[in-house]
Amino acid sequence: MRLNDLDERIVHALAEDARRSYADIGAMIGLSAPAVKRRVDRLRAEGAITGFTVRVDPAALGWETEGFIEIYCSRNTSPEAIKLGLARYPEIASASTVTGEADAIVQVFAADMRHFEQVLERIAGEPYVERTKSVLVLSPLLRRYSAGAPEQAKSAGPV
Repeated sequence: MRLNDLDERIVHALAEDARRSYADIGAMIGLSAPAVKRRVDRLRAEGAITGFTVRVDPAALGWETEGFIEIYCSRNTSPEAIKLGLARYPEIASASTVTGEADAIVQVFAADMRHFEQVLERIAGEPYVERTKSVLVLSPLLRRYSAGAPEQAKSAGPV
């Protein structure tokens, strides 16, 4: 499903602040609050909007250490097997299969270095994992939660 311009603007407004009122969004994009609500309801029904959430600073929850772990799997390990194995780890914020040498990369939040090391060791011990490679985040430089459409990003030029 491809969003039209108005729907895209609604989605971006909600991505910036999911608590923003329909009246506020309507004022931003030139629609009435009921029209915005109808569009949001349709976007939810069609699966374009999958939910609403809150973004919390991981440090506020006690997650002081962040890192990425590349996972190199044994032959014929399916993405589903990796997903099932990693789903048990509450420390994993995201996991993706990737191109290149690694089969997957995971973003991990941990309480401290020792905790990160324990998570790394547990992941390395999974039966489908042959080896891992990890890096720690020193300072997050940029985090985007609501990027523009691909066409907008292309027209913005080099960053």
